Amino acid sequence: MKKVIWISIIVVALVAFLAFRPDSKADVSSDAAIISADKIEVYYFHFSRRCVTCLAVENKTQEAIVALYPEAYSKGKITFASVNLEDEKSKPVAERVNVTGQALIIMSGEFKKDLTAEGFLYANNNFEKLKSEIKKVMDPLVKDLN
Repeated sequence: MKKVIWISIIVVALVAFLAFRPDSKADVSSDAAIISADKIEVYYFHFSRRCVTCLAVENKTQEAIVALYPEAYSKGKITFASVNLEDEKSKPVAERVNVTGQALIIMSGEFKKDLTAEGFLYANNNFEKLKSEIKKVMDPLVKDLN
């Protein structure tokens, strides 16, 4: 009986490990072809009811992108979208990006990076650190835009 319990625990842990890989390129759904490599898409997914930190993540992320990449942003090569997950019109975007909860996602082509943790850690108290984390992810992508 103990063997069955241990085997069950190992199987559940393995499934959880394989299912949750936020930094993996494999997280991009099979619709990756829809996500153009000639632009960078930044999404902030949220629910209708929002706290101060949630609002700060959205505002500070957009502020950082505009400050770091004003030309690419104004030309539409970098986009930012705030997506309410409770809005029916948002479901196709959430499904394409493979998101079911609050998330800060940067995508380009088959690349996908989840910066949710960094957003919530730094948006209220350390804007420069948040900007640095966004820059670290986006600089290589911006180079590929040209």
